[in-house]
Amino acid sequence: MKYSHLLLFTSVFLLSGCSDIDRSSSGSIDLFDSTNPWYIAGKKAVEERASYLKDNTQAKNVILFVGDGMGISTVTASRIYAGQLLGLSGEEYQLSFETLPFTGLSKTYNVDAQTPDSAGTMTAMVTGVKTDAGVIGLSEEAQRGACHQAELQMPSALVMAELAGMRTGIVTTARLTHATPAATYAYSAERNWEDISDMTEDAVAAGCVDIASQFVDFKTRTASTYGVAVDGIEVAFGGGRRHFLPADAASNTADARSETEGDRTDGRHLISEWQKLNPVGQFAFDSETFASLSTLPVLGLFEETHMRFEIDRQNDKAGEPSLSEMTQKALELLQADADEEGFFLMVESGRIDHAHHAGSAFNALHETREFSNAISMALNMTSEDDTLIIVTADHSHVFTMAGYPKRGNPILGKVVGVGQSEPTLAEDGKPYTTLGYMNGRGHYALGVQTDPEVVYEEPVTFGRQDITDIDTQSVGYHQEALVPLTAETHGGEDVAIYARGPGAPLISGVNEQNVIFHVMNHAAGLSQRATERIQLHATQETSH
Repeated sequence: MKYSHLLLFTSVFLLSGCSDIDRSSSGSIDLFDSTNPWYIAGKKAVEERASYLKDNTQAKNVILFVGDGMGISTVTASRIYAGQLLGLSGEEYQLSFETLPFTGLSKTYNVDAQTPDSAGTMTAMVTGVKTDAGVIGLSEEAQRGACHQAELQMPSALVMAELAGMRTGIVTTARLTHATPAATYAYSAERNWEDISDMTEDAVAAGCVDIASQFVDFKTRTASTYGVAVDGIEVAFGGGRRHFLPADAASNTADARSETEGDRTDGRHLISEWQKLNPVGQFAFDSETFASLSTLPVLGLFEETHMRFEIDRQNDKAGEPSLSEMTQKALELLQADADEEGFFLMVESGRIDHAHHAGSAFNALHETREFSNAISMALNMTSEDDTLIIVTADHSHVFTMAGYPKRGNPILGKVVGVGQSEPTLAEDGKPYTTLGYMNGRGHYALGVQTDPEVVYEEPVTFGRQDITDIDTQSVGYHQEALVPLTAETHGGEDVAIYARGPGAPLISGVNEQNVIFHVMNHAAGLSQRATERIQLHATQETSH
């Protein structure tokens, strides 16, 4: 079934009972059942597991937490780091999401890539269909960088939640138009098309639409496609103002970091457009305006590009909220005067990934600790009786824990062996750290520098370094890397999934990544509820 044609065929389905649509035992139909083999296999896997577990509980609300780049080695090291900050040896500590009752594994490869990117992985998690690297919201038939056909669009869990009448929200520390958040609302054959200035002339001429424009147009576009009114995304917090503003200094916000904050070459001021489309909506760009948010819908764009690293937030002159503060605010707003339809919320800790790319274990662990704080906030603000919470990662990194450090050895420190008091020396006579990278820019000792991305202004460091007199636990230390590259890369191994609430047992085992969507869909009935609402509207239209 081609999703762009759903509305056209709705009345035909209602009258004819078309044979290629799935029908439940009650005789209802689900317009969102796909003929895509990834979708079919994922749905079947969840249905079989639900039958085995006799799990038919229903979730009113769904929260998907994504730690971008949070591989298992990152979780382990962050657990120790967080515990040691509390005065413990660290190994016995648990992050908030490690206490959840059900766990599983996710295979992260893209259709065309053994080691994946965030566009393909997030598309799998929110649409139920695996696809190629660099592609957002489209099936694998899409050619990266070429304008896609509407029939290749794969509606996300957020789209289905909107169509089902649920409230929806997106929270991220990355740009709102970056691959992970974009996969919840956009369709793009190129993840880098965040605004029109990022696109080729051919792509613009062919009718491709940039991701920021798709966010602003989401409400009208979704209603037009499916023929039923939607409220639009009620909560959206993140960075990335530059993709919403024209390349004109006159449009700078008070928190601009560049002489000209905006990048758009089409003259559009998308923040103003969003405000016109949402006359009662509230916009925030700093701590003060964030604190004043009280009614829906809300849009918060707190940085020109990605939001600052958690340890670096203090350097934002206008202030910006933390991930846990944004999560708390999102839940307060989504739950206020909540009706029976519930909500769908996606929360991404996007800067774990960016810290790893820069070779900064300190920042990766610090971001993961804040991610754990945000999840703890959600666990305390929701009930396991009606809210499914899933915590996972889109992919891992080539980040390792090595050597034989003794119990309680500082996780960011040099390896000190069991029974020893001095750092262990390698065969070259130099000490080495517990944490390191298989590849990347290599060793830097930048002292108290809280922005790890300043390393991109420095040359790549080759080979082993003598770190005898260097404080490797400082915020500005960057670990050594074996293979010199301009940036550290993703890893290809499985990542963990953690869950609580209705449907949580369904994540157990080793899963294709797209199964995560099917768990959410099965637990909350997203596609079926959306179908029923579309059908009701179509029937009412026909009767008139």
